[in-house]
Amino acid sequence: MEKWERSLKDELDALQARNMSPEAAATFAKLIQDLRDQGAGKGLNIGDKAPDFTLDDATGKSVTLYEELAKGPVIIVFYRGEWCPYCNLQLKAYERIMNEIKTAGAQLIAISPQTPDHSLSMQEKNELSFSVLSDTNNKTAENYNLKYKLPDFQQEIQKRSGIELNQYNGDHTFELPVTGTYIIDKDGIVIAGASDVNHRSRMEPSEALKIVRSLQH
Repeated sequence: MEKWERSLKDELDALQARNMSPEAAATFAKLIQDLRDQGAGKGLNIGDKAPDFTLDDATGKSVTLYEELAKGPVIIVFYRGEWCPYCNLQLKAYERIMNEIKTAGAQLIAISPQTPDHSLSMQEKNELSFSVLSDTNNKTAENYNLKYKLPDFQQEIQKRSGIELNQYNGDHTFELPVTGTYIIDKDGIVIAGASDVNHRSRMEPSEALKIVRSLQH
């Protein structure tokens, strides 16, 4: 088995098993139900035109989606932040297959609401070679129908855990993106995608790679 064929789901499930006490499981179920009640996570549909954006990367350089699409298809990953261990596993899984993604003529853009300083920290910590962009105030996440507000009870839990979202994101909104992955073709059309209020459920990187490879033919 090639190294990039390791299942992200297996890694996420193993992390969940280590962290899921009965109390944590109940809290997580409450969070998911609250977000579903909010109607969060609808995202984009297959065939939608992907909204353009210009966001700064970890070094302050601006990246514009449609300029990147002129070079080839783009995989967009919306993640919560460097404080989320599930996000770290996901982005590291993509890093393992970046050579294959580039060989397929595609590229990857990861987006979170955290400040450029925290994006840079995450990029360096995980040795990421793709663009990690800062979506200030979740404006792009909102355009992709992914923005939601963290419920009050979850805000308190995160504070007690030492996760101060205002420090990571540079605001006091407690807003985050539903984790989602979209594959955009050169015409700006969403050809595949998945979003889920359950941040422990993610599209397999190997599936995203298979899709961008199919665009070469």
